[in-house]
Parts: sequence; C-alpha cells; structure tokens
Amino acid sequence: MGIVNVTPDSFSDGGAYLRPEAAIAHGLALAAAGADILDIGGESTRPGAAAVSAEEELRRVLPVIEGLVAAGTTCQVSIDTSKAEVAERALMAGATMVNDVTALGDPELATVCAEAEASLVLMHMQGTPRTMQEDPTYDDVVSEVRDHLAERVGSATSAGVPEEMILIDPGIGFGKTVEHNLELIDRLGELREIGRPVVVGASRKRFIGAITGREVGDRLGGSIAAAVLALARGADVLRVHDVGATRDAVLVAEAILGRREWREPDSVAR
Repeated sequence: MGIVNVTPDSFSDGGAYLRPEAAIAHGLALAAAGADILDIGGESTRPGAAAVSAEEELRRVLPVIEGLVAAGTTCQVSIDTSKAEVAERALMAGATMVNDVTALGDPELATVCAEAEASLVLMHMQGTPRTMQEDPTYDDVVSEVRDHLAERVGSATSAGVPEEMILIDPGIGFGKTVEHNLELIDRLGELREIGRPVVVGASRKRFIGAITGREVGDRLGGSIAAAVLALARGADVLRVHDVGATRDAVLVAEAILGRREWREPDSVAR
C-alpha cells in the first residue's frame, strides 16, 4: 500500500504532493514501483494535527482519485478518511477501499462501505490525532488492541459489511509509545486470531527515529526492518512511503521464508 498524502502538514511529506498533478504523478510512480494499493489521504493524522472539514478534504482528494482512475492505474485505490461523506464521494469517484483510522468513529461509514461493496480497513487509535501521544497507557497493549479491533469488526459486519471485505490495523504510532509499537509488531500473530488480514503502517514513524536517531527523511533502513519483521510476524499489507525499496526487501524476505517461488531474470548482473 503506497502512501499518497494530499496534505500540507503530514509528518513525512506534507506539502510535497498538495497539487493534484503532483499527487497523481506520485501515485503512478508508486504503482510503477510495485504498489498494489494507493492510499489517498487529504487530512493529516500526525500527532497534534488539526482537523479539516469534509469540504476541504474532498477538494484535495477527489481530483487525485479521478486522475488515477482516468490514468488507468491497475492499483486498488483507497481513500484514507474517517468521514462517511468523504468516503461516499471518493467511492463514487472510483476508490474501492476505505482506510479509517478511527475504526468507525463515524458509524455511517460502515453503511457507506456496505452499500458500495468496498473494502474497509479498521485501525486502532487511543484518543485522537490531537491527543493520542500525550500519555498512551495500556495494561497489555496487544490484547487491548486485539479486543478493540475484534469489537469493531463486529460493528462493521452488523452494519452490513461482509467480513471478507474487512482488514485490521494495530495503529502503529497512534496512541502508542515506542515500546508499545515494538510489542505490537513482535506479537502480530495474536491479532491474526481475529481472522482478518492485518495492515501495518510503520514507515518513517517516530519510533524508528527514537531507535536510530534518524530524522524523518532518513528512516528508510529502519522502515524496511520494521516492514520485513512485520511480514515475518504475519502482516498481510504493508503501508509504506518507499514502495520500490520495500518491495525488494519483501521479495527477498518471502523467498527466505519460503512463501514465494522465484526465478532469476536473465538480465541480472553476476
């Protein structure tokens, strides 16, 4: 899942793809690099980020979704939003997945997904983007996240979303300390007990900087390590900024783990 932030204030690339033409080009580049899903977001959810209106969010994302669809991308297009109104309009524009960081904080969002037959990603977050990193506290972060996500899956299916259309995300960095993030990745297998595919978004996040001392733009090595270990622990989808490098790491990791057959291309230098 390649990240396309159409925002002025995202933690990693805020403002870089605010113009629709730039965001569309970036999405197509991620697709060419090997993305299967393009996640289009018009509202930053970094710690302390300010909320934006549905109208502003739509103004940012609709031209990008329409442009990617018109360009004939073979990637699944996802809308990263917690608003039912934005999700509905994005799905009408050609998106087929909704990535909701609030896990149905807006209950109508489930109905929108059910009626559109769209996939739905439910993410765990303690608090809100404005408050989530003030003092995140858990008795057992993995069991609490698992129980919350299982309950949210139940709410989505009760609203008519088929269970096979639902994915879950532990919300790395969303109301978690460094230690919480590390434990969630290490124990991803326990989240798989819910029976739904697991999405992990660790790319360039603060816990990587805390461990390595690297600034946001220089966290590729740490991001790849987190992605590969998440894969080994049971992640099904990796939400990343650096698709090409991560894809290469995943191909090698899957070959080592025996999950993928491979054949050496004739053009590989020896």
